[in-house]
Amino acid sequence: MTDVPLLTVEDIQVYYQTSHVLQGVSLTLDSGIISIVGRNGMGKTTLVKAIMGLVSAKEGRIILKGEDITNLKPYEIGSRGVGYIPQGRDLFPSLNVEEHLLLAARNGVGTGWDLKRVYELFPRLRERAKQGGASLSGGEQQMLAIGRALVTNPSLLIMDEPSEGLAPVILDDLIETIESLLEMGISILLVEQNLRTATSLVDELHVMVAGCIVAKVDGQLLMHDQEAREKYLGVAVH
Repeated sequence: MTDVPLLTVEDIQVYYQTSHVLQGVSLTLDSGIISIVGRNGMGKTTLVKAIMGLVSAKEGRIILKGEDITNLKPYEIGSRGVGYIPQGRDLFPSLNVEEHLLLAARNGVGTGWDLKRVYELFPRLRERAKQGGASLSGGEQQMLAIGRALVTNPSLLIMDEPSEGLAPVILDDLIETIESLLEMGISILLVEQNLRTATSLVDELHVMVAGCIVAKVDGQLLMHDQEAREKYLGVAVH
């Protein structure tokens, strides 16, 4: 008997009014990590929002561990083991670090994440426990956004542009954190514009252009081949 993939996206079509944003996106994540790269406006964030039930798919299916979750409510999808780290973090200005974590916590289920375990992963958050989440540094905010997703006890973690706005030294810490989560058995769908971050974690990248995944490309090829990078991402060497 063949193992059921953790996540399958089949021919998803999403519209914003008359704009056809996702035009038949398909992908499969058995376990581990996959990464989607592409320029701004190509549909990457819309795809993860469709998986999370934040936007509706007009056609196609999203299947989690064999169950069709297409267009379920976000809380229903979250309760099935999907954690979401949105682009920009979306922290609440009125809540401190610990309140963010306690609000999201689903203790006693799934992968065993709770406040104590998040503080063990991110000791800096313990030090900032009573500080307002929105007043943290960029790196600390990303720790909090990851911790907030982890306390929902996910088997799948969706990360949308986690490197956005982070200094290079903080990016190294982010990569180490993601590697640690993978070693703990959490699977990750990573959406990234930062090619160095993506290729540090994933060998083969899914390239999204104009609402479609147009290719699966070796990450090192994109890193070192300017022609390939301009073809798929429209960017030159920096």
